[in-house]
Amino acid sequence: MASTGTAAQEAGDADGDWEYRPVHLPGDVPRLTAAVRLAIQAESGGWELSRVRLYPGGVRKVWLRRRRSLSMLPEPTF
Repeated sequence: MASTGTAAQEAGDADGDWEYRPVHLPGDVPRLTAAVRLAIQAESGGWELSRVRLYPGGVRKVWLRRRRSLSMLPEPTF
């Protein structure tokens, strides 16, 4: 898990050996649905969970990451 939200993570840029992709999940998305969406991205795009922030109203901001060598794989789509 990443220790801080860097500017590279915020922008969805590469940071060293990792590429980051921010994903926003609205508060009305159930936890199980969010988990399934993230699991699909992990399987299809080579992403893994880096960080999750929960905001008032249930809004989640999730950072996914993957090794830069896998950057030719498809981007996550939500």
